[in-house]
Amino acid sequence: MAIKIELDRENCIGCGACTAVCPENWEMAKDGKSKLKKTSLEKMGCNIEAAEACPVNVIHIIEDGKKKI
Repeated sequence: MAIKIELDRENCIGCGACTAVCPENWEMAKDGKSKLKKTSLEKMGCNIEAAEACPVNVIHIIEDGKKKI
């Protein structure tokens, strides 16, 4: 099972919701926008919650080539 996370960083508003619910894979960059720590993962972990918490839906999770969120 291959899990990939994509971030539409250009449209990120920097609210920090993803970092609040999933600090193991998300951090705030110096420009005030979210930044992924890892784009490929073995386990989904809290990244589903990060994607669901994003108010502008810029976090996309792809599992086995299919977009989950």
